[in-house]
Amino acid sequence: MKHLTAIISALVFVVLLLTEQITPLRKKRNPFLRKFLLNMSLTVIVFLVGSVAVRNAALLTSKWSVNNSFGIVPLLSLPKWSRLIAGIVLMDLTFYYWHWANHRILLLWRFHNVHHLDPDMDVSTSFRFHFVEILYSTAFRVLQVFVLGIAPFTYVVYETIFACCTMFHHSNVRLPLQLERLLNKAIVTPRMHGIHHSAVRGETNSNYSVVLRCWDWLHRTLVLNIRQSSINIGVPGYQEAEDNRLLTLLKMPFVKQKDYWKSTEGSFPKSNQDDIMKVTTMLE
Repeated sequence: MKHLTAIISALVFVVLLLTEQITPLRKKRNPFLRKFLLNMSLTVIVFLVGSVAVRNAALLTSKWSVNNSFGIVPLLSLPKWSRLIAGIVLMDLTFYYWHWANHRILLLWRFHNVHHLDPDMDVSTSFRFHFVEILYSTAFRVLQVFVLGIAPFTYVVYETIFACCTMFHHSNVRLPLQLERLLNKAIVTPRMHGIHHSAVRGETNSNYSVVLRCWDWLHRTLVLNIRQSSINIGVPGYQEAEDNRLLTLLKMPFVKQKDYWKSTEGSFPKSNQDDIMKVTTMLE
C-alpha cells in the first residue's frame, strides 16, 4: 500500500504538470524552470523529513490506537467501511482547523508563509513547505490519529487522497468552468484554492479546506466570486526576487518579518470580489 500511494501520487503529479503547460489557468509571472527547480529543492528536504517523521510516527500511533481500541472512531462502533469513511471525514475536518491555525497563529504563519510566497502557483507549489512546518505538523498528525483512533488502512487511504487533492487544487490547470463548478460542489478545485493564495489578505484568509469544500461552507470561509485573471498570487510584502531563493526561504522564519500584506510600493492590495455575484458563485 505504501508503494501504491507513491506510484499514484507520482502519476497524478506528472499528469497535472503536463496538463497545466497545455491549458494554464493563470499567466506565469516568472520563468518556469527556475521556479520549478526552487520548489523541487524544497520538496527534496520536505520528503526526507516527511518520509522519516510524518508517516512513521502516524502509522505507529495508528497501530497503537487500533490495538487498544482507543479514539473517537472506535467508540462509534460502526461497521468496517463506515469506520473508513468516518475516519476520512474527521481527518479532513480537523485538518481544516489546522490549516486555519497556520494562518491565524503568527508563529505558525512564519513558516507557512514560505508556502504562500510562490508567485506562480502550480502543482509544484503543493510540495513547497518549510521543513520545520513539516516537523511540527507531524505532532499534529500524531495527535489527530491518536484522538480520532484512525486505523492504519484509513490513514494510508486518507494520505493518498490528501496528496492527490493537494496537487490537484494547487495546479494551474484550466478546467471548463461548468465542469469545475460541478467538481467544486464536493471537492476543492484550482479556482477555489487560487483565491486562497491571493495577495489580498482577506482572500488568503478563506478557502482553508483541503479535500472536501463543505468545511469552508459550514464555517463561512468560502469565497468563490473572484475572477482568476484579477488574482495576484503571493504575499505582497515578499515580492522581491531575493525573497524566493532557497537559502532565503530556509532562514526566513527565523529573521525579522516584513509587513506581510503591505506591498513594496507601500500600498495594501484590495479585494477583487465581484459584489454583484453571490460569494459562493465560482467565476471564470
